[in-house]
Amino acid sequence: MKDAIQQRLNNRGQVGIGTLIVFIAMVLVAAIAAGVLINTAGFLQSKSEQTGQDSTAQVSNRVEVVSGFGNVTLLNSSGDYDATNGVETVDEINLTVMRGSGSDDINLSTATIEWIGPNTATTLTKSDTADAGNFSVSSIKDTDDSVPVLNSQDDRFTITMNATAISGSGVYGLSEGQTVELRLTTQYGAVTLYRASIPQSLSQESAVTV
Repeated sequence: MKDAIQQRLNNRGQVGIGTLIVFIAMVLVAAIAAGVLINTAGFLQSKSEQTGQDSTAQVSNRVEVVSGFGNVTLLNSSGDYDATNGVETVDEINLTVMRGSGSDDINLSTATIEWIGPNTATTLTKSDTADAGNFSVSSIKDTDDSVPVLNSQDDRFTITMNATAISGSGVYGLSEGQTVELRLTTQYGAVTLYRASIPQSLSQESAVTV
């Protein structure tokens, strides 16, 4: 009788130890799973915050075009100025730009401009001289001499593009009625779109709004 009771007690003890081991294992698995979930949640939160910041920068850190004008000159079939036989042509596009509202400082030296015109499509980068592959930047209003960095809401810069050089061999500038699509992208990835449209008549003009 005593042996039977002792046997039952031993069996109960073994069952209790087994249950305890299973319980401890479940607690460890739950703890590990919780740790993984916490780490994953933290990673996702960090990524979402970074994505949100990048998205905000791409929307807000943009350049605003205040106005655009084209320089009108008389060019002959060789692309030279000819006051007698030349045809009125826009040989240069100038955009007056400012920092967009709520934008951080914008460094135009790291910006790009996609030029999509009637005769060619190309991407321009900042240089001291406006030519076939570059645009230049000059200041109109810049109290702290920060050009080419728009670091104040009061800054006004001129972006100059050489339409004659960009147009390519055998084509000189932009003619009456032609249009150029301009896509200016800042270092933040923010994009400003501008359409420069040449008036239907350039007769007797030295400069026109585009």
